Amino acid sequence: MRFVLAPEMTPDLFEELLDCWTEATNAGGAVGFVPPVSPEDIRPTAEKALARTEDDLLVGFDDDGRVACWLILADNGSALRAHWRWVVRVMVHPKHQGKGYGRALMLAADDAARGLGLEALQLTCRGGTGVDAFYASVGYREVGRVPGSIRVAPGDDRDEIHLIKWL
Repeated sequence: MRFVLAPEMTPDLFEELLDCWTEATNAGGAVGFVPPVSPEDIRPTAEKALARTEDDLLVGFDDDGRVACWLILADNGSALRAHWRWVVRVMVHPKHQGKGYGRALMLAADDAARGLGLEALQLTCRGGTGVDAFYASVGYREVGRVPGSIRVAPGDDRDEIHLIKWL
């Protein structure tokens, strides 16, 4: 797999990222939506997320040159916090699940962050999915939770878990 930080955003790349987001959501990924979704459901959010010029997109391309996984290193908007970034929209295309691409993506994010001169990465994840254990396995530690702050469906509220990794 080949990782590219801040690739040129072409219409084709945007559509591949959107496809990955749609497929990841429909496979049960906790990436901002609840399945079932279509690309058109996600498109407005994707357009906003991928248009922020202060953020850095990190994309993992498979051997065929297609988007396999991606995340955003999001600027936090504060000079007082310029030494760290948020890791958001972490996803692996379902056809690549179980191949270690998620771990490779997170380690590539560490390398990219160090290259940007950052000292830490923070992220949040949805409780009840088990993904917090994955993040712990790549060096993140839980620093807090907001109980019931994510409403997946009526009667299905989840904690938002806050994690940090010092580089």
